[in-house]
Amino acid sequence: MIRKILASLTCLVVCLVAFTAQAADRPNIILIMVDDMGFSDIGCYGGEIETPNIDALAAGGVRFSQFYNSGRCCPTRATLMTGLHPQQTGIGWMTNPPGDTRGYSKPPAYQGYLNRKCVTLAEVLKPAGYATLMTGKWHLGFNAQDRWPLQRGFDKFFGCVSGATRFFHPVVPRGMTFGNEDIETPASTTDRRFYTTDAYTDYAIRFLNEHQQAKETQDKPFFLYLAYTAPHWPLQAHEEEIRKYRGKYKIGWDELRKQRLAKQKELGLLPEDTQLSPRDSEVPPWETLSEKKQDEMDLKMAIYAAMVDRVDQNIGKLVSSLKASGQYENTLILFLSDNGGCAEGGVLGRGEFYDVEKRNLDHSNSYGKAWANASNTPFRLYKHFAHEGGTSTPFIMHWPAGIIPEKRWITEPAQLIDIMPTLIDVAETKYPETFNGNPIPALDGISLRPIMQGDPLNRTEPIFIEHESNAFVRAGNWKLVGRGVSPAKGYQPQKWELYDVQLDRTELNNLAERRRAIVDDLVQKWEVWAKRVGVYPK
Repeated sequence: MIRKILASLTCLVVCLVAFTAQAADRPNIILIMVDDMGFSDIGCYGGEIETPNIDALAAGGVRFSQFYNSGRCCPTRATLMTGLHPQQTGIGWMTNPPGDTRGYSKPPAYQGYLNRKCVTLAEVLKPAGYATLMTGKWHLGFNAQDRWPLQRGFDKFFGCVSGATRFFHPVVPRGMTFGNEDIETPASTTDRRFYTTDAYTDYAIRFLNEHQQAKETQDKPFFLYLAYTAPHWPLQAHEEEIRKYRGKYKIGWDELRKQRLAKQKELGLLPEDTQLSPRDSEVPPWETLSEKKQDEMDLKMAIYAAMVDRVDQNIGKLVSSLKASGQYENTLILFLSDNGGCAEGGVLGRGEFYDVEKRNLDHSNSYGKAWANASNTPFRLYKHFAHEGGTSTPFIMHWPAGIIPEKRWITEPAQLIDIMPTLIDVAETKYPETFNGNPIPALDGISLRPIMQGDPLNRTEPIFIEHESNAFVRAGNWKLVGRGVSPAKGYQPQKWELYDVQLDRTELNNLAERRRAIVDDLVQKWEVWAKRVGVYPK
């Protein structure tokens, strides 16, 4: 018996030593972002869409129930890449579209491209010895090449510099770029036709294989930023995946929202007493639609689901590649969405859907507010807004050699500003005070490293965002949030709302009138922050 106990103890010590040794090695880092995906779309966050590979990463790592983005594509990317607030980077609103000088005459916080008073993750990790690789959507500056990924610290790039693009038929200026060169007709990377989601993954795997095979890089850790454009409009997917979901959404958005919330409660993601927000007042009850319209809406959601499904398949392909190359155990993988579900395109969506060829040549067909309301279950509002439906994202961290898998949900609030400090922490490097002669603002975020070891974050400062005059302050369980509080015409403090998100995550019970002292305190904090980061002048 004593020998068995000693043998077990010896085994435990060896395992702990091995784990510690692995964890001591600086990890490879893969940062995966999807585009316009709602809080409840993937399986591990309540959805019925088949996402076994993402779900496996969640089960083997840590999952956050209250992680926030910035409510819109490019402001989120600006913060993700720099750790700073969007206004500090020059992207307080949007980036300049191709060939458009919109924003050039505006204040520096709204110039429309990433400025040089910030550093990207690639610019921080590259001097620390990391190979820096990117595939997918850049959306941080297009109209001059010095704003492109290779000029902002990345060693290799394949993807769309300008932002949204068609999935099967991308064309300049929203086409594919390899390095600094545009590709007029990109070749398929699979046995199917060219599809951006597939190509982004396959080029990422290609870059990783090249990294491991080259003598000058094979001993370096790598940083890969994989920014899918799916499931952003235009809604376009392989017919093979669409067939899997066709007909499943004829239950309608009302029933889908109920089913998703029930699953979220079953998973422990949300408390049992969580209330479903009312259906958006502009969205009709499903049963009032004609049978023909129901069929069309079913098709739209089936295509959307197929896009998410294909992302998951590709993430599985990437993980398999990591395992085959021996890189999986010491690779930190992070997964999130850039904003909530997208209500752009009207209540019932826009564009061509039944004609497959026309659909796949469309530039902006969408599923509309009705399905976006379901994607954001159980929350209200959407992309653009600072309420939970616009800014809540699934957020997963997975690192076999460095994260103790956690069955409980991480309920402490966190935000994009925390990713730069986290990656600096695990990469064992420092954030610069200056870069290329320019002073760099200090970071407001904190490292999420404690969560990896089962410890609390103990955040001491509130979280702030502002986009398109929508804003919030999150301090503990209190959330001060408003629509139209900060327009160019002048600050509108009377539009603030207050919610206790521990008791009311769906933001249904506005406490602003009853808790004026809390409102006044948080308003004052937001005003100080807004002045510091440059929300005004607009």
